[in-house]
Amino acid sequence: MIRIEKHISHADHIDTTLSLPIERRIKSRIKVVLDNGEDAGLFLTRGQILRDGDLLQSTKGLIIQVRAAQETVSTVYADDALALTRAAYHLGNRHVPLQIAIGLVRYQHDHVLDDMIKGLGLQVTVEQAPFEPEAGAYINIGGGHSHSHD
Repeated sequence: MIRIEKHISHADHIDTTLSLPIERRIKSRIKVVLDNGEDAGLFLTRGQILRDGDLLQSTKGLIIQVRAAQETVSTVYADDALALTRAAYHLGNRHVPLQIAIGLVRYQHDHVLDDMIKGLGLQVTVEQAPFEPEAGAYINIGGGHSHSHD
């Protein structure tokens, strides 16, 4: 089995790819099957989320590019920024991981949430697509919530 232990920032070539849905890209210790059919194990630093395009390296030097796999998602498409902002607010209020882009809000499919969004006057499209949720507000400042209470 191929042992993958390193996250790398760049590579001159890619040997193979690894396609995973978000529920598997959040795990640091997991058995996987590379897209070329080979068995591998992830042994990465805990707390890392693998993102589409990330590069990994095996203990034997194999370079693997991560791909966000297609999965069942609910996507709200709208030209109305206020309507999308309201949808994001209500979904966020329920602590739902969201992918946010111009003209859309996407979340893992849930018919109850779909009904809530429809109740806001928006349409929901259930589709197969890669899911790349926002990393979180504290991801760029050291990965944790910290402030003083003077």
